[in-house]
Amino acid sequence: MRVYVDLHLHSCLSPCGDELMTPNNIAGMSMLKQLDVIAVADHNSARNLPAVAEACRVVGVGLLPAMELTTAEEVHLLAYFPDVDSACAFSQEIYPFLPAVDNRPALFGPQQVMNDQDEEIASEPRLLISALNLTIDELVNRIHARGGAAVPAHINRGSNGLLNALGFLPPDLPVDALETTRGMPCAANLSGRRLLHSSDAHDLGNISERDFFLELEEATPEAVFRWIRGL
Repeated sequence: MRVYVDLHLHSCLSPCGDELMTPNNIAGMSMLKQLDVIAVADHNSARNLPAVAEACRVVGVGLLPAMELTTAEEVHLLAYFPDVDSACAFSQEIYPFLPAVDNRPALFGPQQVMNDQDEEIASEPRLLISALNLTIDELVNRIHARGGAAVPAHINRGSNGLLNALGFLPPDLPVDALETTRGMPCAANLSGRRLLHSSDAHDLGNISERDFFLELEEATPEAVFRWIRGL
């Protein structure tokens, strides 16, 4: 069956995310756009995932827990997990590797931690868009050790795309899939690779329509996760 997905969204926890990207707004817009499964992948943190999971449960949208990590090489790397608890545990694991640089909300944007009523319950003090003191190889190994899936983000777009940051696609990097930006050239051999195309939405209007789907046996986050892992 066709399962319509958008597997790269940012909430208001990401400093670059619009303040309207609250858990219930994300879930509600995804429902209106008739998406089956979404992934909220904030920069270097999973602190909003519990609230997003509850908001998605209420409206009947599947949530695949995720984070968008910045490696020491300045590569953006998506990490997907089978459940929120695993994602939150990984978030705590990598937090000590986030530089102790304070966020400056007036410059970078607020980093709002929300509850399932869209109420701000905390503000993340460290700047989440900083690069972790972990290489891409170290992060991929840590993601897999936690039972997650590792997917380089928008590899053909921006300075943080793997191809621009490293200049090539490492043939022995044991990632599970690749995310590419459609409509842009990609100077890499992608044959035999599992590919994702997501919105990387930082505001509600840019959440994907029903235009990218996976052929799966069921419309669940678990099925999407198994596809990414190649299981």
